[in-house]
Amino acid sequence: MSARILVVEDEEALTTLLRYNLDAEGYDVETVGRGDDADTRLKERIPDLVVLDWMLPGLSGIELCRRLRARPETKQLPIIMLTARGEESERVRGLATGADDYIVKPFSVPELLARVKGLLRRASPERLATVLTYGDIELDREKRRVARSGRPIDLGPTEYRLLEFFLEHPGRVFSREQLLDSVWGRDIYIDERTVDVHIGRLRKLLNPGREQDPIRTVRGAGYALDDRFAKAEPQP
Repeated sequence: MSARILVVEDEEALTTLLRYNLDAEGYDVETVGRGDDADTRLKERIPDLVVLDWMLPGLSGIELCRRLRARPETKQLPIIMLTARGEESERVRGLATGADDYIVKPFSVPELLARVKGLLRRASPERLATVLTYGDIELDREKRRVARSGRPIDLGPTEYRLLEFFLEHPGRVFSREQLLDSVWGRDIYIDERTVDVHIGRLRKLLNPGREQDPIRTVRGAGYALDDRFAKAEPQP
């Protein structure tokens, strides 16, 4: 699945340029023009990386960066700061606030794309991996094939995306709403119980015999790829 990038920038022309080029690289891009709106959005859904302008209406990029670093759920969120301030003292201030990288305007788009890719690679190597493995499950993105203990598993498109998403975030619990946003997309209205149906299908396909179920149901919270599964002994 594509890495999700939130661009927080109030200059419309620059926002359009960034969206166009990030879309062309295959990323799932969302844009917000105000700092306070971005703060609200980030409480609802956490992307894989944020491109954050220093000067924003509503809430400055520096203050938003501080807030993100203060929250446990976004403490490790990769952040690239954009600014017209090129002085060394300002760069130090931006990095000290918690930004992972700092780019001065005007900047080269290829340079920004290279920094986005490098930061994603360091923060979430599974996002760029061709083959995802967990326990005895293997998903090959290039061939779009899934196997368990070497046995091919034929998944439908939705079950494939669900498994890919879980493999990218092993152990993390996701609510039905979060799974709908991440796997189906925010622009599609689907009843949350649809998630249960597809989770059931995925389980049935992954566990046709007596294999251990890799998907954990967390009562009142959602579903997760069981972190105990990776430590289990493979089935003969």
